[in-house]
Amino acid sequence: MTTPAVPASRIPEEVHRRRWAILGVLMLSLLIVVLDNSILNVAIKTISTPAPTGLGATQSELEWAINAYTLVFAGLLFTAGLLGDRLGRKLVLLGGLAVFGIGSALAAESGSPTELIVFRAVMGLGAAFVMPATLAVLMNVFERDEQPKAIGIWAGGVGLAIAIGPITGGLLLDHFWWGSVFLINVPIVLLAIGLMVWLVPDSRDPNPGRIDPAGVVLSVVGLVLLVYGIIKGGQLADFTDATVLATIAAGLAVLALFVVVEKRSDHPSIDITYFQNKVFSAAIAVIALVFFALMGVTFFSVFYTQSVRGYSPLQTGLLMLPLAAAQMIFAPRARLVVDRFGVKATTTGGMLLIAATLAAFASFEKDTPIWLLEVVFFLMGTGMAHIMTPTSVVIMQALPREKAGSASALSNTFRQVGGALGIAVLGSVLSASYRSGVEDSLGALPAGLRDTAGESIEATLGIAAKLGARGQALVEPADDAFLHAMHVTALCGSVIALVGAVVVAVFLPGRPKAGQQGEPEPELVVAAE
Repeated sequence: MTTPAVPASRIPEEVHRRRWAILGVLMLSLLIVVLDNSILNVAIKTISTPAPTGLGATQSELEWAINAYTLVFAGLLFTAGLLGDRLGRKLVLLGGLAVFGIGSALAAESGSPTELIVFRAVMGLGAAFVMPATLAVLMNVFERDEQPKAIGIWAGGVGLAIAIGPITGGLLLDHFWWGSVFLINVPIVLLAIGLMVWLVPDSRDPNPGRIDPAGVVLSVVGLVLLVYGIIKGGQLADFTDATVLATIAAGLAVLALFVVVEKRSDHPSIDITYFQNKVFSAAIAVIALVFFALMGVTFFSVFYTQSVRGYSPLQTGLLMLPLAAAQMIFAPRARLVVDRFGVKATTTGGMLLIAATLAAFASFEKDTPIWLLEVVFFLMGTGMAHIMTPTSVVIMQALPREKAGSASALSNTFRQVGGALGIAVLGSVLSASYRSGVEDSLGALPAGLRDTAGESIEATLGIAAKLGARGQALVEPADDAFLHAMHVTALCGSVIALVGAVVVAVFLPGRPKAGQQGEPEPELVVAAE
């Protein structure tokens, strides 16, 4: 049964009674979207292995397998949010889950890296309609005083997915073929659809905006060109290459045109006026920066644990448990820290903690005690929990409730764009640094093999294995080159996190004044409800 749009002043009693069950269904929907990326992080080494074990994907193809999903996701999020506001969030959620499930089944049967990239893009299309709708529904079934708690639990669901993903992926890869990491999404999608039809009410914006096709096309084209140029630069280890520079410049030009078109449009994909609120803009920017740093580091940490340290996919998944556990423990409780110390202190502390943990990776060697990695992952999850929950509350409460889909879409758009650029930029730094570090050791190889072997540590180790005893001489130089590249990349990520700390310290609101504990801070609200 469809319920009308929720009034700003009151939630229908029937919906209010089952709000926590509805939150559980929303978290299950969110779970599969996040689960997919966390599973893939463990599987990338297996997928890079030559057939029949994997697909023989190169490092740049792996980056595209991740970014095809992310770019389509990010490019369509805002349009998906507007469609949810217009057509009803429940309908959009159900459609998004169905497309995501179909894309997952197709990705599982991919016969080449190119097919995997295409089907990952289909999954991104479905996910784009799921993510903003979950937060939008949440904002329409919880009263304002309960929203921070609900968002904290919602954010804790991300931690649960991060825990389940790598462990599930490791178990599947130990017993089945690599495609099983995608096929596992299908039964979860079917369960989520069934529960959603039964429990989740519908809601929509009584005055939705019109769809902006020009904005959608420009944003997707601009992002794809920019990310392609960055990845290509890392692949060639030469960012001065004419093709690389031309592609990056074209991407930036298209994105600049996108901003101009949006400012002049009477129905923009992204309402630029939202960013006139400095608190809102700072919160959005911090989400992008933290995911820029973290997604890049997650990409190389899998190769560190599996290629350099020799852990299996399942063991790698278990190693990431502290990161997930910290998020699950602290995300629902972060609002209590905000109540006591304010948004500024909480998020600045979180960003500084993230910067410190990223810098810690620069000290890791082949024989570093593994418990130190566990401590770093736990602290990293703690930092994330104290960033994501407060900034999500800031963003969602900065716009009127009927615009919840738009606010959620903006938050997730910048999260995904930040993550995509993090993988592209930091992945390219890793690739370029690795190639320059290992190339002197590849001199004895034929020219064609030398170029392939320099692409990534997995490519070097793959060729070394084919050469037998002769190839063993390449293993130690490959490990050394990768560790150096990881150190450089980690320090770059740490600098980005420090920039985020400065942004929140300058622009986010401080501790609420006496008597305002537990109430929304005036600076966070730009429209009365």
